[in-house]
Amino acid sequence: MKICLYLEFYNFLGGILFKKIGTGLLSSYENQKQNLNYLNIPFVEKYQKDCEILQINTPWLKSLYLIKKAKRHGKKIIIWAHVTAEDVVGVFRFTANFAPVIKKYLTFAYGLADIVFCPTEYTKSLLIAYGLPEKKLVVLSNGVDLGLIYKNLEKRDLYRKQFKLDRPAIGMVGLVIPRKGVSTFIELAKKFPDKQFIWFGKIYNRLLAEPLPENLPENSRFTGFVEDRLAAFNALDVFLFPSYEENEGMAILEAAAVGLPILVRDIPVYDGWLIHGENCLKAKNNQEFIENLIKITDDSILKEKLSLNARKIAYLKSKENLSKNLNQIYNNLINK
Repeated sequence: MKICLYLEFYNFLGGILFKKIGTGLLSSYENQKQNLNYLNIPFVEKYQKDCEILQINTPWLKSLYLIKKAKRHGKKIIIWAHVTAEDVVGVFRFTANFAPVIKKYLTFAYGLADIVFCPTEYTKSLLIAYGLPEKKLVVLSNGVDLGLIYKNLEKRDLYRKQFKLDRPAIGMVGLVIPRKGVSTFIELAKKFPDKQFIWFGKIYNRLLAEPLPENLPENSRFTGFVEDRLAAFNALDVFLFPSYEENEGMAILEAAAVGLPILVRDIPVYDGWLIHGENCLKAKNNQEFIENLIKITDDSILKEKLSLNARKIAYLKSKENLSKNLNQIYNNLINK
């Protein structure tokens, strides 16, 4: 068996579109390579005729060309459903206007696959509503590599000194875009002046995305892109993820791998695997975020419970566990 992993734009113009961004998409792509290495399955990142499976990440225009080419050669097609019309809204200034068109395009593109990997049951439900046949939709987490993301006190000290974190740090790791809940993050910083709020992640030009307010709370900081993702997660004491829409939330899995107590917005994508009061706390609005943040920071027993159970999530979604199902899926697909 040989697989072609393909991420459009990965090498376009020297990879400029993926440099200094740190998206969940790129993390997922790297995890896919680690999974194949773990399974001892050879793979390439540029299409070759001797590949039996073409596995696409984000099926844009060049991907469609490769899919048609691979189909002519009798190859099987897998597409990862990293993108839905729902999560396009709230990314850049103009994307909401194109959501209906993107929905139609994705329905067509995903429909070309033999299998569509859906990171969660929620994503699967969206694609069924698009009209895609359920039989080709397979739920498979993006996963987390516990060999790359883990608790590390040395890394913690490094970034806490670098970013002058000398109080409890409430933080986020990810793109600074409205969909991720920037406004909630800022409001919470105002309500907790005794805590430090820090957001590690790419900040886009104001022409692309809504800019940050000019007068941020003194106890908040947006760092821009940072090179060391492991150090960023370890520098935090609580992981705050107020995103309004996700297909899974790679950052949540990585925060779980570090053992951070997690506070998220109560949205459907987390149903069934993030349990309020067990492995996270959920909030429907800013007032609930405030109340739950008080619980996490004041109740050491609850904090430890959430931290311990978060690690269990990471273990269940580790490459070692996910690869067992992945190998069977590949074999079944080839033998059809």
